[in-house]
Amino acid sequence: MGLRWTDIHDIVIELDEKHPDADPQYVNFPDLMAWVLALDDFEETQAHCGERILEAIQMAWIKDRE
Repeated sequence: MGLRWTDIHDIVIELDEKHPDADPQYVNFPDLMAWVLALDDFEETQAHCGERILEAIQMAWIKDRE
């Protein structure tokens, strides 16, 4: 079973591996959504995502980098 929008912790781990030089604080939501959708194990579509989910992913990624 692949990743879904609610798998925030696992998404953050994969994003950090794929984009180690990115500063998550400055990643805009369209880019963040594209990056998540491009993850190898990601199964869902853009239609199931909203600003709150992207914000949660971004905040978790920032916190993970601290």
